[in-house]
Amino acid sequence: MNFEERFDWKLFFIICMFITISCVALYSAQQSPQYNENFMLKQLVWFGAGGIIIGIMLYFEPDFYKKISWPLYIAGILVLLALVIAPPSIAPVVKGQKSWFILPGMGSIQPSEFMKVFTILILSNAISNHHEKVKFVTIKSDFLLLGKITGLTFIPLALIMQQPDLGTSLVFLAIMAGMILISGISWKIITPIFGSLAATGLSLIWLALKFPQILDQYFGVKEYQLGRIYAWLNPQQYGSSEGFQLIRAMRSIGSGQMFGKGLGERELYLPEAHTDFIFSIIGEEYGFLGSCVVLLTFFLFIYRLTTIATRANHRFSTYVMVGLICMVSFHVFQNIGMSIQLLPITGIPLPYISYGGSSLLAFLIAAGLAFSVSYHHRTYMFGED
Repeated sequence: MNFEERFDWKLFFIICMFITISCVALYSAQQSPQYNENFMLKQLVWFGAGGIIIGIMLYFEPDFYKKISWPLYIAGILVLLALVIAPPSIAPVVKGQKSWFILPGMGSIQPSEFMKVFTILILSNAISNHHEKVKFVTIKSDFLLLGKITGLTFIPLALIMQQPDLGTSLVFLAIMAGMILISGISWKIITPIFGSLAATGLSLIWLALKFPQILDQYFGVKEYQLGRIYAWLNPQQYGSSEGFQLIRAMRSIGSGQMFGKGLGERELYLPEAHTDFIFSIIGEEYGFLGSCVVLLTFFLFIYRLTTIATRANHRFSTYVMVGLICMVSFHVFQNIGMSIQLLPITGIPLPYISYGGSSLLAFLIAAGLAFSVSYHHRTYMFGED
């Protein structure tokens, strides 16, 4: 088949829809008096750079990414380590987080965004290699695979928690959970582990609400550090502090009603409107219908990734696609959820739409992996051999 037949035009069309939505939303966001930058133009530059990267990635088969998964993973770990020990002159603390390198002439770069993709690659490599080597599955082999998945995830996770960056850490946990679920590990192992983790999480939330002094006494968690949880459950009480953004975000979305106020007709001031709360801009200016268009676009994107995963020829490609689906789905669910009080505010961007060079490039690299898997798909009469 020639290029036109092998290229995934459906996925390309969805990415073009993201570009359009992002540029329109950022154009509206940058009209606010709090900004004096052209975010839309900068975002288009990042989209252009990402498009070049996708074009290059397209011509490498998935096996190539399997071979370089270890070098990428190790390089990512070393960069995260460098971030921890780097001086404030090149890695400043911004809003209590040390998550960015400042590169002269290029702005800032957030290594953890790229580490998400590297972790998906290394987990896919580890799981596929495990199944190639283990011919007879046992409880011991399942625990071994579980140890590999958790170990490879917790190394970057521990470094990211040092920054500290809770939102990004949750993305890694979501990726790990998804990879465990499709890794073939027995449900006799998965069910009690996931059940215990869920019970632990609910118990900690209950303690935070009822007995915060216990968390302080035994875990060193101060009551003021739980402000986001309190503000999530009762934003009006914390309207002048942690609950301010949530209240403004919900008012923005609600004020759009069914059809929105129209392009550039935004009235409510909202901090970080161009990054974490871009969905609120869309809800105010384009209403319920505009918000539905965004959700539909993400649904089509995830459905396309699922289709690519189901028709992939070998395990590694399938695992990579599942990891990408988990990453994107969690980002979308968390970002939109925090804008409508469904979830606490954690500060993670809306994929392909929020402004941000590191995040956008990382998601475009993820799209490049999907294009590669789809482009190099082959149909075999008697299996993949």
